[in-house]
Amino acid sequence: MRYTASMKKSELLTTIENAGLSEKAAAVYFALLELGGAFPSQIAKHTKLKRSTVYEVLDDLAIKGLISELKKRNKYFYSIENPKRLVHFSERSISKAEENFQKLQEFLPSLEGMYAGVTNKPKVSYFEGTDGVMEIYADHISGKQKYEMVGFVNIAELMQFLPEKKYRDYVRVKEKIGITSRGILPDTSEDRAYEKDIYSVASKKILPKVRFIPKKEFPWKGDITIYSTNKVSIITFDEQKVSGMIIESQTIHNMMRMIFELSWKGAPIK
Repeated sequence: MRYTASMKKSELLTTIENAGLSEKAAAVYFALLELGGAFPSQIAKHTKLKRSTVYEVLDDLAIKGLISELKKRNKYFYSIENPKRLVHFSERSISKAEENFQKLQEFLPSLEGMYAGVTNKPKVSYFEGTDGVMEIYADHISGKQKYEMVGFVNIAELMQFLPEKKYRDYVRVKEKIGITSRGILPDTSEDRAYEKDIYSVASKKILPKVRFIPKKEFPWKGDITIYSTNKVSIITFDEQKVSGMIIESQTIHNMMRMIFELSWKGAPIK
């Protein structure tokens, strides 16, 4: 096959893909261009695709009319049809896409009506990395109304990801808004000391009420906070990748609050 030196193989592959083929289909099609026709085993070797995948792609390209097959030595030999067929295929794909787009536009009001009719749809937002976790904690104190925050948290793990200054600022904003809290923590020296260390800057009226459970019986590396009027945040303090999510749902908020209250009643008071 002849093509200008200025056109790199990657650019040609991208152009073929943009005609409406998948990445694998474009690779097989381009391989047939380079090889001038080939058996499936040769194509698999050239593209480094599995032979089963090559067979599936060849069947699809043949159905689209972009390649032809010929039996040689009791084996099927494949070669491309005139590249103009690829242009025609792309034109048909564009025409079909435009037609589907028009239909979607027509049905959009109906789809939106059905979507609006679904009640209690949870809204879920995902966060990754330390910066993402900081966004979750910022959301805890983003409102203007005071409320009671409750949750399960491993303070020792939390302090490895959240700088102490940030946590102290977090406490100051909680105090300003009037957010009170209750928490269930693993029974460790770090978790028992956190109230004196972190909340030393706060007034007594927002000091959290805390109950402890044996770390050996209930080990976890995370933070589940039920906050605001309808939100729940879940954070995992994974050593490889800290991540979390915010779920905005009245139903889930109420369920998690119920689970917390049951756990609170069962946790020993010390």
